[in-house]
Amino acid sequence: MGEQGSSKRGVAGRATVPQVSEDFRRQLEGYGLTTAHILYRMPDHPGILQTYLWQYYDLCPHFPELNRFLAFWKRELEGPLHSVTVAHARLIGPAELRSVEGVFHLN
Repeated sequence: MGEQGSSKRGVAGRATVPQVSEDFRRQLEGYGLTTAHILYRMPDHPGILQTYLWQYYDLCPHFPELNRFLAFWKRELEGPLHSVTVAHARLIGPAELRSVEGVFHLN
């Protein structure tokens, strides 16, 4: 009976803490949500522009993830790029996150 109750507990009888999502971890590292509005020319009809929206967490102002995606586009896809418009929002700022020393539970 004692073994059963301890299977839901971590070290020293404390409840285990759920893992933080990878997206949240990236935001703490300074990544923000980046949206790129990409206009490209149709391969068979170069006079027609098509639109594509790309969204991912990236670092401003160098945007390594977006640059990696655009390099892939130029290397692998037939539709030549016309223009790229970028919007970036840093979702968590330093003033919004603070350390907590303890957690109090009220019954």
